[in-house]
Amino acid sequence: MNHLTKEQLQTLRDMLVREKRDLEHHFDKGNEESVSDESLRVSTGELSSYDNHPADVGTETFERSRDLAIDENLRNRLDEIDRALDKIEDLTYGSCEVCHREIPYERLEILPYTSFCVEHTPERTISNDRPVEEDVMTTPPKGAGEHRQRDAGAFDDAGAWRSLEEYGNSDSPAMAAKRNAPDYNSLSTDED
Repeated sequence: MNHLTKEQLQTLRDMLVREKRDLEHHFDKGNEESVSDESLRVSTGELSSYDNHPADVGTETFERSRDLAIDENLRNRLDEIDRALDKIEDLTYGSCEVCHREIPYERLEILPYTSFCVEHTPERTISNDRPVEEDVMTTPPKGAGEHRQRDAGAFDDAGAWRSLEEYGNSDSPAMAAKRNAPDYNSLSTDED
């Protein structure tokens, strides 16, 4: 730590304390419950999700997961700041945890909570895992209209309803789209 002057060290310490205070203020917010402690119904203020469109619930779920990810990132940053402040007290601040070389002051000015030199910074990759559903989904056919789907050879073509209809539905002859349907077998929309 001898590569840092007292003024530089005090500047970095002040930066860490200021950022720590800001993060603690973010998490305190008047001692409100954390996002993770609330149910979706409570966090949206709705008495029931029954009357909401599924897309509204999807949007709320997305927003909630985004907020949780941001909070997790900020908690990790707060932990890194606490470790950096502890290192200042232990007189081990400013050296790389891997190679033990001095971290340049310019890097510490930008990332005062870092414990690594540029060469040994752990990779922080964003997971590129795709949903498992994509493995079984067929790619959308090219072109437009009913013929593009029939020619695609995939199950999700225009005749999918006919394929499913043979297993039955909840229609009865009285409720059929065809007027005066005599029995269940005549409810099919198949023109054949």
